[in-house]
This record gives sequence, C-alpha cells and structure tokens, in this order.
Amino acid sequence: MAFSFKLKGGVALYAAYAAIAAAAFAVAFAAPSISAVSAAVFGERPSSAFDNLNRSRPLAALGSEQQCERYSGLPAGWRDDPQAGMVHLHGGDFVFGSKLGYEDERPAGDGKTHVNGFWIDQTDVTNAQFAAFVRATGYVSDAERQGGAVVFHTPTHDEMDARDLAWWSWVKGAAWNHPTGPGSNLDGLMNQPVTMVTQADALAYAHWLGRDLPTEAEWEYAGKAGHEGADLDTAPRDAHGKPSANYWQGVFPVLNTGEDGHVGIAPVGCYAANDFKLYDMIGNVWEWTKDAYTGPHQSHTNGDTAAVAPLSRRHDTPMVIKGGSFLCSRDYCVRYRAASREQQEADLPASHIGFRTVSRDPS
Repeated sequence: MAFSFKLKGGVALYAAYAAIAAAAFAVAFAAPSISAVSAAVFGERPSSAFDNLNRSRPLAALGSEQQCERYSGLPAGWRDDPQAGMVHLHGGDFVFGSKLGYEDERPAGDGKTHVNGFWIDQTDVTNAQFAAFVRATGYVSDAERQGGAVVFHTPTHDEMDARDLAWWSWVKGAAWNHPTGPGSNLDGLMNQPVTMVTQADALAYAHWLGRDLPTEAEWEYAGKAGHEGADLDTAPRDAHGKPSANYWQGVFPVLNTGEDGHVGIAPVGCYAANDFKLYDMIGNVWEWTKDAYTGPHQSHTNGDTAAVAPLSRRHDTPMVIKGGSFLCSRDYCVRYRAASREQQEADLPASHIGFRTVSRDPS
C-alpha cells in the first residue's frame, strides 16, 4: 500500500500529519518480532556470492565515522587496477522484489530470478572519482548543459504554506561540482557520493572505465546480500537500535533529528557494510540503474522532482533508481529497503541521486 500527504496550514497540521502518517506506515511496514523474522515470507538463507576472487584484494577500510571521514574518495589502486574499489559476486538466484512493500515491488510468480556474476563498486561513485573523470575527459554534465538541477532544502513554515513540494527547488547553476548552486563547491566533500548527475552522466563515467550501470536485478541481488527475510523491509538499525544507514529520522521535511549521525548526505562508508562488503546500499543517495521503470506507478512521496523543473524542459524516459536516500523516512517515503524502487526521468539531475558501477563476467 502507499500513502501520500500534503502539508498545509502551519505547525498544528505538521503534528497531525506526523501522527497520522506514522500510524499508517507503522501498519504498512511494521518491524517484525524475532519470531516473525524467523518465519519470514521467503525465509532466511546466507549466501557465499562474495567469492574467492576477492581474496587478497585491497578492500576499502570503511564502516565507521572515523574511517569515512579520513577516506580520500579514491579507492586503492585507482586507475591502475581495472576493478579498483570493487568486489566480485558470483551469479545466483534470489527473490526479486518483496511481498511486504509497495505494489510495484511485488515479485513476479515466486520471484526467483537469476543473475550472472559481476564486479560492483563497494561504494557510490564519489566526487573525487567523478572529478578525476572530468579532468581526464573534459566531460560536461547534463546539469551544466541544462543550466541547473533540483536541490533539496528544509522548507520554512511559510514555504510549506505557499506551495506543494516546498522542499524541492530548481536551482540555476547547481551541478555536480556546485551542489547548492553558484558559489558552492566541493571543498571537504570529495569523499561524498557525486550527485546532480543524470543517467547519461553516470553511463559516461562507467563507460570511461569500461564498466556499466547495474540492472535493477543486479543491484537488488547485491543489496540483499544473500538475505531474503522480512527484516529487509524494516528501517535498518544495528543490534543496539541505532540507525545503520543514512535516512531521515523525525518529521519529513521539517525536522531531521540526525539520530543516524548525519542530517544531509554523508561521506561514503560511514556505516557497516552488508554481507557482500558493500557500503550504503540503503540510504544516503538513490542510485541509478540502466533499466527503464515499468509496473504499477507508485508515488515517491518525497515528491516528484520533475514538478519543479522548468516548464520548457522535455520529459525523458523514467528509469529505475534504487536504495532510498537520506530523505526517506518512516512517515513519508519508507524506501530505505533493498526491494524498494522508484522512477526518475533519465535526464533530470537531483541532489539525492548518485550511482555505482558494475563490470559483468564474460558470458
């Protein structure tokens, strides 16, 4: 099921909205008990897809706040090793989708889907990596050519009263290297995921390295990391109850409590890796795939960013993005899950979308 809300009329309505939305989503995506997890819809089965090709490779030393803050944004062996910053997953079968999420996540048949082996980036592509690509090729991003991008900000009460989707704005001059518009830069942000990139920008970077973007199935196979339990559909938290990914805690879009340690985008790798040694598959920024969006339309609930783009802009093909972002909350998105999916127009750059790359095994 899906819910959407429009916030109007000041603080009192914010509180009412929060109470209603939280109750609705608590029903839709209730956290399971231990017994419920053990009796999950698809069961729980570990996987060894993280295989021997990863032995003796220099994996990223990430997984904590201290490590991610120190990270340069460039993996070991960058530009010398064709698989720098990647891990290898051998192929296998998995349940593609979820019976516990939104309608467009429902598995087809029994959901069993096969993917072949591939290499995949341990982290989202960073500003440092994308900057190296631009320096080497002179590439000009779509946001630069279009003259702007969609940027998130925390709206004031007056802004909330004045218009829908008040948290999104089309900002002239915003681009991957000017994340909030003219005058902004990447100082101190080189270890963060690159954003304001379109699917074409992501593909250009990937092809420069002889790589590609993941299909939706490949991405989800990597994101689920060999698990198929009901806990995949709950807000990610560690054994101590602390958020184990960068997503929104509080009342979206006016209050982010920062319980996860970050209010906006975090450097890559601040949270523990999944069982395939992949960081930030859930939260922080959405990630482009190479697949067009099909199936029942489900509202993003954070708001369609195309709604604030210039009216003169043409509408491009909706593509699948995966993983949720720092803007996903339990009361206004609920897409911080491996099976979650959303659409984004292929040529629309936005401040909550990045990507990672793959290199497929020969057939």
